Amino acid sequence: MQNPEPSNARQAILYRMVMPGHICPYGLKSLHPLRSRGYAVDDRWLRSRAETDAFKAEHDVKTTPQTFIEGRRIGGHDDLRRFFGLKVKDPNATSYTPVLVVFAAAALLALAIDQLTGMALPGLMTLERFVALCMVLLAMLKLQDLDRFATMFLGYDLLARRYVPYAYAYPFAQLGAGLLMLTGELVWLSAPVAAFIGGIGAVSIYQAVYVEKRSLKCACVGGGSNVPLGFVSLTEDLMMTAMAVWMAAGALG
Repeated sequence: MQNPEPSNARQAILYRMVMPGHICPYGLKSLHPLRSRGYAVDDRWLRSRAETDAFKAEHDVKTTPQTFIEGRRIGGHDDLRRFFGLKVKDPNATSYTPVLVVFAAAALLALAIDQLTGMALPGLMTLERFVALCMVLLAMLKLQDLDRFATMFLGYDLLARRYVPYAYAYPFAQLGAGLLMLTGELVWLSAPVAAFIGGIGAVSIYQAVYVEKRSLKCACVGGGSNVPLGFVSLTEDLMMTAMAVWMAAGALG
């Protein structure tokens, strides 16, 4: 247990688990906003499971850390954030953030490749690289938990519903097509594959969201995401299809 910080500031007591094999991350996340706001924190460590259980029983709480400010129990980490007027994340809330992060990372990677290859200004090649990198990154996220992705994908993809193995093959097809498009090799193979999976995906999303009016989560960034199925997901498939047509036309021309 650490000693209270000598200060004329408002006083806070924080009880958190600090054990030889475990330091509670939410305890640290509670300590930081208290100190950053000038509180004198009496940082009290719960050093064993027995000590933690005894604390919970004494204060009739189910979790630690627990914060007390000037004798008033504020509660756990989320309660402390609410006390300070900070946003508390809803684990069930839908968000486009995961797919937007992928798009941003792909754009930065495309620009980095431009720099490495001596391209002075972004151009059509940058756009081609961006789309290909999006495909690779999205496939990587799907492959982290292939079975979970397939389960979610089966909820709306028209081909996967008719032929279940397609749900498991999709990320591999997306990864392979994206890598080939990035290198510009075997366009005769990558373009049809990308057009096929992108086209079916676009039709499936349009059918589920805009015709059947279903509220679903998209499997585009893996099976554990809360990305809503809709415009962004449709854009991904249309972008992939358009890229395939563009590269095929360039190869034929």
